[in-house]
Amino acid sequence: MEPPKYPVGPAQVEEVYDAARKEELIVQIEQAPALMRKALSGLSDEQIGTLYKNWTIRQIVNHLADSHIHSYIRFKWTLTEDKPLIKAYDENLWSDLLEAKTGSLEPTLLTLEGIHARWARLLRSMTDEQYSRAFIHPDGRTIPLSRALGIYAWHGRHHTGQILWLRDQKGWK
Repeated sequence: MEPPKYPVGPAQVEEVYDAARKEELIVQIEQAPALMRKALSGLSDEQIGTLYKNWTIRQIVNHLADSHIHSYIRFKWTLTEDKPLIKAYDENLWSDLLEAKTGSLEPTLLTLEGIHARWARLLRSMTDEQYSRAFIHPDGRTIPLSRALGIYAWHGRHHTGQILWLRDQKGWK
């Protein structure tokens, strides 16, 4: 069976969230590393080398860390600069680097845990006015931090969902 493009459904992102929904999204970001760790639990090195579309599980997990490190930094730039132009990167080239394709995932999971803990603390400290601040993507889009919050809460669920889909399809318990 062909893996679904969006195993947890496509991103449904708003421009602005009320306080309760914002907290739900922050909790999703805060819990993402633990859910990823659980999704990986008990998998062998060979299983971690299994492809989901174009990336192995190992590459997916390393991509998530790379992406969320970038997002955390983008939030900080946006809070300290006026509409910063962020630096984009080619996620496929990064995922094709040898370090993303080999080795233990433990350092990656520790990185995710640290970044997400700090990111959740930052997110909870932000005012509504700060959530309305925006960065400029090199493709020309203006992205408010409130929208980025929704995108990245979904992003963690999306990649964890890919691994859970593989576990289910392969019968890995």
